[in-house]
Amino acid sequence: MEGLTFEFTGDIWHWRGPAPYHFITVPEDASAQLRDLSAALSYGWGVIPVRARIGDTEWTTSLFPRDDGYALPVKDAVRRAEQLAEGSVVSVIMEPTRSP
Repeated sequence: MEGLTFEFTGDIWHWRGPAPYHFITVPEDASAQLRDLSAALSYGWGVIPVRARIGDTEWTTSLFPRDDGYALPVKDAVRRAEQLAEGSVVSVIMEPTRSP
């Protein structure tokens, strides 16, 4: 949705499932807004495409539904560029984008 931007702070956590990955939990208030708009934003399975920025690094990804909220995947390239690790506390700017 054009013009809808979320800014929040969160810590990076590591999911050690069959396909390990790093995430940041989207805060409850932002998750509630996204959930209300999910029918218009999601392209299936509840995932929502977004453009995100941490520091000087911007990337596109899709939010994953998790525990009545959303998790923002943080690519390895982003973590390397910003020198981040599990437990790092970061400021995020994020906006929903059109479905791929």
